[in-house]
Amino acid sequence: MTTSPERTIKLVLEYDGSALAGWQRQKNGPTVQEHVEFALARMLGGRVEVVGASRTDAGVHASAQVAHFRTSNTAIPEHGFRRGLNSLLPPCVAVVSARQVGPEFHARFSALGKRYRYALIAGRERSPLMRARAWHRPHRLDLDRMRRAAAPLVGRHDFSAFRAAGCGAAHPVRRVTAIEIDPRGRERIDIEVRGEAFLRNMVRIIAGTLVEVGERRREPASVQAALEAGDRRRAGVTAPAHGLTLIEVMYERRECAAEAPPNGAPGRSAAAPGRAGARGPPSLNERDDEPSGVSAPRPGAF
Repeated sequence: MTTSPERTIKLVLEYDGSALAGWQRQKNGPTVQEHVEFALARMLGGRVEVVGASRTDAGVHASAQVAHFRTSNTAIPEHGFRRGLNSLLPPCVAVVSARQVGPEFHARFSALGKRYRYALIAGRERSPLMRARAWHRPHRLDLDRMRRAAAPLVGRHDFSAFRAAGCGAAHPVRRVTAIEIDPRGRERIDIEVRGEAFLRNMVRIIAGTLVEVGERRREPASVQAALEAGDRRRAGVTAPAHGLTLIEVMYERRECAAEAPPNGAPGRSAAAPGRAGARGPPSLNERDDEPSGVSAPRPGAF
């Protein structure tokens, strides 16, 4: 009896993390991985493991999360996986694309870097439409101060001051390739952070610290001082999860990097130059750390 060759299917996913307990399957709430694996089991008639590029935390969103699974099913075409999964997934999760890739592809270990966007609404009045997508701050932010503060964070550093308690990473050294802080209209501000890998809550702590600088509650030089001290107490607050979105996972060109479509916004003003280079992928213990496991409320109905 001849067995069918195994296929590797790469998925690009978009999801609203508001009512989810993160990417990774766990007991304390619904997760993206759980939803996708359940939908695939219904399509394929058996359990399938889905591996994600980034183990986003509870409440964090994604416009271009990348995942992969392997199957011996040869009957379902690429578009069939996209359409079939979208007919079975809850409204908060959708497959943007599905395509067959080479057997060596691994959504997490093949990734060269990731890009996250932290959204802020800075103004006296809150925005009901953005309440689940952006952190509201009641005062204007000084973007020049924030950019000056962000510049020393670019590069390869010990980010102990910007990691959450209980972070399980083997070491705290990470390489940030760019931090960009840009207005998007009258009150919307985006902080984009690119890097090879991140510690637990690292982007959210960077965002919270820069907001304190922008609100003139700390000096720009204090960010570099916290970085050099390696003391979490010297950095700022952890920004809420709902303002954070994973918007890009970077691969070698032949892997076709997954990126959210452009939003038509004006060009960015970089806090510091740099972009992920063409060196090999980060070592295994430089990967994104495990999520904190903090549960979000269960969705009202799936």
